[in-house]
Amino acid sequence: MSYTNYPTTGSTEQQQPPKDNRKLIYGLLIAALLGTWGYVVYDKSKSKETITQLQTQYSNVDSARNEIQDEYNDALARMDSLTGSNTQMSGELSERQKEIDKLKANIKTELAKKGADLSKAKSMIAELNGKINDLVAEVDRLKAENQELTTTNQRVTAERDTVAAQKQVVEQTLSTTQQEKAHVEDIGSTLHASNINITAIDIKNSGKEKTTTTAKRVDVFRISFDLDENRISPSGSKELYVSVTGPDGKPITMPSTSGTFTTRDEGDKTFTSKVTVEYEQGKRTPVSFDWKPEAGKYQTGNYKVEIYQNGFKIGEGTKALKKGGIFG
Repeated sequence: MSYTNYPTTGSTEQQQPPKDNRKLIYGLLIAALLGTWGYVVYDKSKSKETITQLQTQYSNVDSARNEIQDEYNDALARMDSLTGSNTQMSGELSERQKEIDKLKANIKTELAKKGADLSKAKSMIAELNGKINDLVAEVDRLKAENQELTTTNQRVTAERDTVAAQKQVVEQTLSTTQQEKAHVEDIGSTLHASNINITAIDIKNSGKEKTTTTAKRVDVFRISFDLDENRISPSGSKELYVSVTGPDGKPITMPSTSGTFTTRDEGDKTFTSKVTVEYEQGKRTPVSFDWKPEAGKYQTGNYKVEIYQNGFKIGEGTKALKKGGIFG
């Protein structure tokens, strides 16, 4: 049997195997996948860029907000310092304070908003600083005026104190002068007794009076004197203290009329009797009164009579009584 490599005429063509498209599909899928990845990477890059931009914008907004908040806080600090040192403001300043408080409230409200209008807030803060500056200037002016008033007040106070001190000196001098004048007048008003006369009188049964020097015959001492003219002593009742000292050197006292009084020079002294007379200023006044011991008996010897007025001794006199003779 023989075979040949050449096809014979009229024989059927050899059938081709089916084409494999998987590589193409794989290629398209890989391209699509790469494209998707590329888009994802691109989109992610864009998102990241957007996020970065948003973060930058937020950071800028937050920084601007913080800057405005800092300006606001600085303005508040200035205001607190101002009001802290001027707690008592005048009516005009109080009105300005109300305006500032209202503006502060508006700024605080604006800054508290989520979508705060920072431009508006910044404008209000600028207005706030302007009002604070005006207030500071006004306070400084008032402080200067107050300092001037304080200086004037200190000067007036010093002048007042000087005048008060001078017045006190004058009043003290006047008081001293008045005291000295009163003392001089007091001493000058003291009366003076002159023409002192002590008469021992013997009163007869008939009532006839006869002077005597014999002790056992004396019934009374008649003491008389003149109060001299005095232009200082006022008219009126004058109390005279009469102190009688007996021959034994002791003051004679009588329970019904005696006592003690204070003298200017001798201290306390015993008086025998007190006599009240009416004196007329500037005129001589005669005085006369009788005195006798309550026992009615006189001793032999010298009697001393002293007269006091206004604490001073104004006169004195003595009377000697002798012992009688055989027929005396």
